[in-house]
Amino acid sequence: MQIWAQWLKQPQTLWFRRAVFQIHLWTGLAIGLYVVMICVTGSALVYRVELERYFSVVKPAFEPDRARLSSEELKAAAARAYPGWEVTRVGTRISRRNPTLEVWVERNGEKKERVFNPYTGEDLGDAIPRNVRMLNQVAELHFDLLLGERGEMINAAASGVFTMLVLSGLVVWWPGMRNWRRSLRVTRGTSWLRVNWDLHSAIGFWSFLLMALWGLSGIYLAHPAPFSAFVDRISDPDAILGQRPGDIVLSWMSRLHFGRFRNAPYLQALWVPLGLIPAVMFVTGALMWWNRVLRRRKVERTA
Repeated sequence: MQIWAQWLKQPQTLWFRRAVFQIHLWTGLAIGLYVVMICVTGSALVYRVELERYFSVVKPAFEPDRARLSSEELKAAAARAYPGWEVTRVGTRISRRNPTLEVWVERNGEKKERVFNPYTGEDLGDAIPRNVRMLNQVAELHFDLLLGERGEMINAAASGVFTMLVLSGLVVWWPGMRNWRRSLRVTRGTSWLRVNWDLHSAIGFWSFLLMALWGLSGIYLAHPAPFSAFVDRISDPDAILGQRPGDIVLSWMSRLHFGRFRNAPYLQALWVPLGLIPAVMFVTGALMWWNRVLRRRKVERTA
C-alpha cells in the first residue's frame, strides 16, 4: 500500500520507475535511427497506391470489340521503335484493368521492358517507370530493410522492441497526482529545454495508443503467421475466411498501420504527419539525453 501511495504522489523515487526509465532511455537511443527511417518511409507509403497510379504510363481505353494487333505486327512495331534491338518477348493477354501488352527488347546484354498499345502499336513507356521503381525500393526498405525474409524478421523483432518502448514510456510519463495535468500540454514562454521536455511528454501521452498500434501491427505485418494461426484457433471452423472477427481485426490493423482509408482522403492525408510522431519522439528524447548527460559532462570537464 505504501508503494502504491508513493507511485501516486512521487513515482520518481521508486526503484522500479528508475529502472524502467533507464530501459526506456537506452532502448530509445539504440533503435532511434531505425525508427526515424521506418517513420519517413512509412509516411511516404501512405499514398503508395495513388503515386503508383500517377507515375504509371497512361493506358488506352479497354475496347473488347476492337481488333488487336497480332503478335507479329506488335513485334514489327517494336522493331521499328528500337532498330538494332532484338525483340525477345511479346505479351498476348490484355484485361480491362490493364489494356496494354508488355514487350521486351534486348541488345548487348541490356534489356528494356516496355508496354505497347495493343490496338495501335504505340510505345507507351517503361513497364515499370523509374519513379515507380524508386517507390518500390522505398517499400522494400520499409517492409524488409532490403534483406528479404531476414529483414522481415528483424522488423518483427524491432517492432516488438518499439512496442516495449511505448509501454515503458507510459510508465515514465506518469509524474504523480500533483503534476499530471501539466504533462498533457506544452508550456509557452519557457526555455527551449523545457519546451522540448513538454513536447516529448505531451506528444507521447496523446499518441500512446497510435504508437502502440503501430508497434503491434508492425509485428503482425512483418511476421503474420502466428497471428493468422491464433485467429484460426479461436474462430469457428465453418466461418468464411476473411469475414471472421479475427480476420476483420487483422485487416483493420493493416489498414490503420498504413492509413489506407476508403473515401476518407482527409484522414489519409493526416496519416502522413502522424506517421512522423515516433521520429519526433526520438529527436526530443535524444535532445534531453544530450542536455542531461553529454552537455553536463562537457561542462564538468571544462570547469
